[in-house]
Amino acid sequence: MAKTPYEILGVAADASQDDIRKAYRKLAKTLHPDLNPGDAAAEARFKEVTQAYQIVGDEERRGRYDRGEIDASGQERQPHPYYREHAGGPGHHDHPYHSTRGFEDFGDLGDVFSELFGRDAAHGGGRRHRFHARGGDVRYRLEVEFLDAARGARTRVTMADGRTLDVRIPVGARDGMTLRLAGHGMPGHGDGPPGDALIELAVRPHPVFRRDGDDIRVELPITVDEAVLGGKVQVPTIHGPVAVTVPKNSSSGRVLRLKGKGVRAAGDHGDQFVTLRVVLPPHADPELEAFMSEWRRNRAYDPRADLMKKAG
Repeated sequence: MAKTPYEILGVAADASQDDIRKAYRKLAKTLHPDLNPGDAAAEARFKEVTQAYQIVGDEERRGRYDRGEIDASGQERQPHPYYREHAGGPGHHDHPYHSTRGFEDFGDLGDVFSELFGRDAAHGGGRRHRFHARGGDVRYRLEVEFLDAARGARTRVTMADGRTLDVRIPVGARDGMTLRLAGHGMPGHGDGPPGDALIELAVRPHPVFRRDGDDIRVELPITVDEAVLGGKVQVPTIHGPVAVTVPKNSSSGRVLRLKGKGVRAAGDHGDQFVTLRVVLPPHADPELEAFMSEWRRNRAYDPRADLMKKAG
């Protein structure tokens, strides 16, 4: 299991804020990259303890972590009653949002660096090289309605630190897709840029539609007379209802294809496939029973004959 921020800093979960601050200062003095030039392991460890301190070194953020509202990376754990969105797919860094948060909540980081290198160096004016590093990424899991993922949508998202962002779910978003909000992760070190917020979409299932790649599949109930005589029926699609002709003599399981009524992807649309299902009236109908009894006597056929022959 991943270590908790307390374990990374070497303090107990009930440690005071002062003890946490002292533990971080001690580690930072030992691990700072300026004191360990070329030591990648020390630099990685420095980033790890700094991120841990950013979580539990701030009383408000520590409280949210202890209550289980965010995890050790700053990711939201509470379910959200809204949809969540995007600034480009994985690997895209051209999102227009800009983060204004830096180290203002961690003023004593400057004090640590002052002790290490002198006050001028800690504020960028000394002769020593100042350590700069990009801030860590934070991850969120956001639930999205099926139709919003298929058609695209906009919504407002509340980040772990309380900021709100207007974001976009792209058309055709898939379950498990990760969206990147550039600059909305953990603050950077020194003059380093902030990290990104990585949002994993969890698409809720729909009671009618099922996605199959870029195609949509629907099961459509039809009446006995529609199956025998055919006719126009209304069929739901992700773009709205459309009129479809059911061919005469259609059995349950017959599949109709609605071209271009699926999910849009790469400038094209998938299709919708409609599987017919013959449904009897909700209550017994004496006239239908009498008609079918007469039919059975004069028109009987065996739809299972081929099946039994193949089964051997």
